Amino acid sequence: MRTGAPAQHDGYFHEAVRYDSDDELLAVVVPFLLGGVEAGEPTFVALGERTARLVRSALPTGCAVGFLPGGDVYARPAVAIRSYRQLLAEQVAAGAGQIRIIGEVPSVSFGATWDWWARYESAINHAYDDFPLWSMCAYDTRMTPARVLADVARTHPRFATPDGRHVPSATWTPPARYLRQHPPVVPDPLQSRPPVVELAEPTAAEARAAVHKADQGQVPADDVEDLVVAVSEIVTNALRHGRPPVRLRVWAGDDRIVATVSDGGHGPVDPFCGLLPVSDGAPGGLGLWITYQSCNHVTWQRDEDGFTLRMTAGNAYVG
Repeated sequence: MRTGAPAQHDGYFHEAVRYDSDDELLAVVVPFLLGGVEAGEPTFVALGERTARLVRSALPTGCAVGFLPGGDVYARPAVAIRSYRQLLAEQVAAGAGQIRIIGEVPSVSFGATWDWWARYESAINHAYDDFPLWSMCAYDTRMTPARVLADVARTHPRFATPDGRHVPSATWTPPARYLRQHPPVVPDPLQSRPPVVELAEPTAAEARAAVHKADQGQVPADDVEDLVVAVSEIVTNALRHGRPPVRLRVWAGDDRIVATVSDGGHGPVDPFCGLLPVSDGAPGGLGLWITYQSCNHVTWQRDEDGFTLRMTAGNAYVG
């Protein structure tokens, strides 16, 4: 049985909280959490260190609210979706009629990497819709850029307000439509210089070797190996499912490695490809899903020349 605002709602009840003071945040979050505890619902906080500490101090001692490590949860969009789906499935299997979560995307993501977090916020409307989840996503308007807030309004069906209302978003856009829109990709400054490696029609083995060649020890070894796997997967996808010419370019900087794979095709059709594992056997779906979990930033774009996917290992450029 569901309680609160989603009492008559099936599936995922997704809200955003826009606040410009700590008091406004607490005015929404504390009743939300205490209501879940009172109803016997699994109730979680996945906020950053400062806001989690603020919320914890406002709750009664011993309150049965679970605190998740926000930084770990929101490491990468596809990882966050996979982790949350596992948590939700476990709670439903244990008998939960509703789960409550308050979370926030790290503010460092509001730069040039915001595009894939905006896509995350849109995709979860579909990804979590088979669970009785009520979640709120908190955005501090004192530090959130206007363009990010505009995407928040498009990716959240409603807003929770400090006076207890649940207000529909006037610009809400269903995920299948939102995810098919691809705004221009912000170039990484490394791409203004010649690539370290450029290969035409590379094999997967040649692609892996290219990443190793670009690695000069500036990126953690685990990140490099993740990029090796991702580039191999995407080159294989391009050769099997794309159109010639297939081209690989790799750039190396002081703190990151950037690789692009382009081909003459149109790229994946499924709007959720990469953020969710493709269950219908669509070409290349699993490889792109692996890539989204392996890289610190992934973008794609279509133009008159075809389809290009960009992968970053190390410290993704944030603008």
